[in-house]
Amino acid sequence: MRLEIHCADRIGIAQEILNILVKYRVDLKGIEVDSVNCRMYVSFPPIEFEQFKKIMPEIRLIDGVEDVRTTAYLPSEREHNELNTLLSALPDGIISIDSKGNVRHCNDAAAKDLNMRESEILGASINTLLKGFNFARWLEGKEVLGQTTRVEVAGEDYIADILPISVPQGAEGDVLAGAVINIKSQSRLGQQVSAFRRYGQESFATIHSNSTAMRKVVREARKMAQLEAPILITGETGTGKELLARACHFASNRSIKPFIALSCASLPDEAAESELFGYAGKDEHSPSKRGVLEQADGGTVFLDEVGEMSAQLQTKLLRFLQDGTFRKVGGESEVKVNVRIIATTQKDLPAMVQEGTFREDLYYRINVLTLDIAPLRERKADIGPLAEHFIQKYAHQTGQEAPKLADSCLEFLEQYPWPGNVRQLENAVYRAVSLLDGKELRIDHMQLPTFTGDLGYLDTDFEGSLEDVVKRFEATLLRKLYPAYPSSRQLAKRLGLSHTAVANKLREYGINRKTVKV
Repeated sequence: MRLEIHCADRIGIAQEILNILVKYRVDLKGIEVDSVNCRMYVSFPPIEFEQFKKIMPEIRLIDGVEDVRTTAYLPSEREHNELNTLLSALPDGIISIDSKGNVRHCNDAAAKDLNMRESEILGASINTLLKGFNFARWLEGKEVLGQTTRVEVAGEDYIADILPISVPQGAEGDVLAGAVINIKSQSRLGQQVSAFRRYGQESFATIHSNSTAMRKVVREARKMAQLEAPILITGETGTGKELLARACHFASNRSIKPFIALSCASLPDEAAESELFGYAGKDEHSPSKRGVLEQADGGTVFLDEVGEMSAQLQTKLLRFLQDGTFRKVGGESEVKVNVRIIATTQKDLPAMVQEGTFREDLYYRINVLTLDIAPLRERKADIGPLAEHFIQKYAHQTGQEAPKLADSCLEFLEQYPWPGNVRQLENAVYRAVSLLDGKELRIDHMQLPTFTGDLGYLDTDFEGSLEDVVKRFEATLLRKLYPAYPSSRQLAKRLGLSHTAVANKLREYGINRKTVKV
């Protein structure tokens, strides 16, 4: 039984409380004082209720006692249990030693690393357990400071963080009481480094956002990451749509669950359907297969180039987005999963809706939250920092000193239109750094298709006739201007055209308040 006594800070009050316990022949097991909060705690074996009824009133009558109540534990017991729980849960080995280097405590992880029972470890000299570091000399030193060193544990290399424990002695200074040692195996250390690198490679921190346009995208993406609705990321090839999608996933509540990407453009229709939804096997020779949606349950599925989906796949995806269920290819039973969809496209989905090649209802389902990444040529402020980042990255990989980026080369990079965007910039820098002999990166080192201010850059792989190309450009221009001039009359005035001509073009390209966010 334990009592918590609220009392004044008065000399002799503890003795009066103990006298009452002696009077009733109660065997005291422990006593603790909290001088800051004016509390006294006493612990004794269970007693009869009649005896307890006599003790409590007498303690309350002591001058300075404000309240007496039973409590489940003494403060030291709580701290002890909390510490033991914490140490037991830690995956790394923790060993506590006294000032002589003898083990006072170790957790389960340490016993497992040492391949010994706890009873064999307690009381043993730390020098017999951890090889490669002289703990005795360290403890006897004039100034005992924290150390990180390599040690040998049961014949294997470990990293040990050794931290001294000091007890304050007032004016006399601190007295060394021992040390706490945290040991990590190479595999455990590797796991932590990999986790750190993985987070670093897939977080918003890796997205260079020096331009106003990119800062806005990242700011909106951080907010959208916390929501559950689908996200549609639009932008040209190589702008970093998948990088942004991964950052959204790892900043969300789904971060510990899988992020699985599926390219809708690189797979035939039949293969894409079975990859996404899986298929139901008929026998042991044709077993069932879990699709991407099942594998990512609780996490995120990234659909790259969703505009390339077949009509059949669009229908099945729409149904999944409506109620979270689907049927495997060849299956009859419903499968329900909790998955968030992040889709990307570089196609003009509203135009595809007008043409009937993309389902309108699916478009509205995936276009709940939209992020549009501007092409690199429209965010010149990002080009320099990105180039410097890639220079450092690939110089480090090739084991050479990072070259200086010449001012003329930087100016050239900022003026170049980058039809392949960030991916093209990265590839160009990688090639230049890998083949560079000197210490400065110049224009002639950047092997890029010729571009002039007068003639611009022509993509030799463009598709369609001149009329098709002009229409695509016209539709893109009108769709970008529409949010700022959301009526045919305003837009006509801005472009110097007649109201009728603009209205006809808006109708032809399917541009309206439903298809374009104003």
